[in-house]
Amino acid sequence: MNRLQERYKSEIVPSLVEKFNYTSVMEVPKIEKIVINMGVGDAVSNSKVLDTAVEELTAIAGQKPVITRAKKSIAGFKLREGMPIGTKVTLRGERMFDFLDKLISVTLPRVRDFRGISKKAFDGRGNYTLGVKEQLIFPEIDYDKVNKVRGMDIVIVTTANTDEEARELLTQVGMPFQK
Repeated sequence: MNRLQERYKSEIVPSLVEKFNYTSVMEVPKIEKIVINMGVGDAVSNSKVLDTAVEELTAIAGQKPVITRAKKSIAGFKLREGMPIGTKVTLRGERMFDFLDKLISVTLPRVRDFRGISKKAFDGRGNYTLGVKEQLIFPEIDYDKVNKVRGMDIVIVTTANTDEEARELLTQVGMPFQK
């Protein structure tokens, strides 16, 4: 069991029960899954770009990503329905906690001019979305092998009913929110 997972069960759950006055331990919000999405707009003209994106996301997440395809044709973007336009990976359980631990303790501190992540990126239903501008902040990515700097979206899905509960959960997990 991951150290973050153990801390969640032993420290975070009791403190959340106390703070929000839950009647049952099952009411306590938990992190359900983490979805990492990397949009690759260049994949329309060059299919090799998608392969490197898949390799990078595999290294970051430790799991093979799924290729996402266009739902509609958009002439302005020279895009047809069904064309591959990105990759995404959904992490649950052990891998999810490993990734979150690595994100909080190693990756986010490597961001240039890092002053904490925004408190406003909650969606109203207790989910948090984090945009990363470059994949180079992850220790698994070799700087010399990167041909183009690409960003990604990291969505942390929780079972919390409100943003306040989700914010408290993520704060106790160790997410470095802005003061």
